[in-house]
Amino acid sequence: CYKAALMGGLKCAPGLGLRLYENSPSQMVESTGRPDRFLALHFANEIWKNNTAEVMRHASTSETVFDAVVQFAKSIGMVALPIHKEQPGYILNSLLVPFLDAAQKLWFNGVAGVETIDRTWMIATGAPQGPFAILDVVGLNTVYNIAMARAEASQNPLYRQIAERLKRDYIDQGKLGRQSGEGFYRYPDPAFREPNFTKG
Repeated sequence: CYKAALMGGLKCAPGLGLRLYENSPSQMVESTGRPDRFLALHFANEIWKNNTAEVMRHASTSETVFDAVVQFAKSIGMVALPIHKEQPGYILNSLLVPFLDAAQKLWFNGVAGVETIDRTWMIATGAPQGPFAILDVVGLNTVYNIAMARAEASQNPLYRQIAERLKRDYIDQGKLGRQSGEGFYRYPDPAFREPNFTKG
């Protein structure tokens, strides 16, 4: 793993007065050789408008380092969100992933179409976008990779079936989401931004 190699390399250079910020789970702790100076710092997509910085400690993170990174996040214009106990997915993805899963299952099972699902969410909650608009921001190649990883981890065939449909109907057609100009919606003017979208 390139991250483990990087952390191992930094372990060999103890004179570098630096803190290690990691934005994935803390299986990397032992590679650093300095677990007290290790934590996770996670930013949301589109940080220029969703300026959250989840700062997650693990059992060995020193209070000084934790507080310093919280202050660092604030100093770069982020809203620091301290997480005091290790949680896969942090706060944001612990809430978001089940929501996006439910939307994909509704779509895959033919319960409702993409726009109907998004419209339902937007009207009911006042949100500016629905789950499929969020998936377009994440990128459908990333959504595919997550679904494949979950299929392998859970042995649930539904995740693989969703991934295969994403690949066939979207990724193989060059529809990767907002980054490519088309995913579940077409950009730069997606249907969910039209004034009458939530009026049916």
